[in-house]
Amino acid sequence: MPELPEVETVRKGLNQLTLNQEITGGDVLLNRTIAYPFSVDEFVDGINQNTIATWHRRGKYLLAELSSSSSTSWLGVHLRMTGQLLWLHRDEPLHKHTRVRLFFGDRQELRFVDQRTFGKIWWVPPGVAVESIMTGLAKLAADPFSPEFTVEYLASKLKNRRRPIKTALLDQSVVAGLGNIYADEALFKSGILPETLCIDLQLKQIERLRTAIIQVLETSIQAGGTTFSNFLSVKGVNGNYGGVAWVYNRAGEACRVCGRPIQRIRLAGRSSHFCLHCQTLGGVRS
Repeated sequence: MPELPEVETVRKGLNQLTLNQEITGGDVLLNRTIAYPFSVDEFVDGINQNTIATWHRRGKYLLAELSSSSSTSWLGVHLRMTGQLLWLHRDEPLHKHTRVRLFFGDRQELRFVDQRTFGKIWWVPPGVAVESIMTGLAKLAADPFSPEFTVEYLASKLKNRRRPIKTALLDQSVVAGLGNIYADEALFKSGILPETLCIDLQLKQIERLRTAIIQVLETSIQAGGTTFSNFLSVKGVNGNYGGVAWVYNRAGEACRVCGRPIQRIRLAGRSSHFCLHCQTLGGVRS
């Protein structure tokens, strides 16, 4: 599933390619992709003849501010597990998993391709609060890159929780945008084992964890995200972070620090990767 770095990579690409471009129409090939409004015709009519002013990211959500001659509305996208937004010429053959097409000038289009069909798109009409339609936004914690994401904030979110820290980091009400890949990476860099209970963490460990979260996300964004399965940038380019990952998807391989084999366990139904030696010692990775 695309996480914060992948979604941020898409956001940057969309802002490079689609700003000030007017939507001239659309085609919905799978109706259930449209989460709101419930009428596909209303969705297409709503976005038509709107210009994209800018793209924002909130957690793993993408939000395009749309402007027309008289109002402002919003286009929301969640890629879920396998969603891709691709900027293509209209003559490009349709991928069999294409779900929605948004048309622009010069025969360009933005295609939403989604193999597993869990991805969603919303159009929020003018004058309507975005959170009232895209209700998941209201449940998001602070973004790791926001001023609000302090050591004190993270400590308050983890305080007295009797669940593994790895499980807590996947909760979007604890940290927005973090998922399985970067939770593993941040725990490695902060020297914390994934099974450590939140209630047992010391303040210095939480401080290291906050720093590690930001560092691994920044590194991945610079690498264009991670491609282990379906992720592509808007231009159809793979992410490169997977080649330098500390532990994720490296079970049995040598730890890049101590040389011991990377371990993998199942935790709350998800794979967790870690180095028993380095994370037991609690060292800080540079």
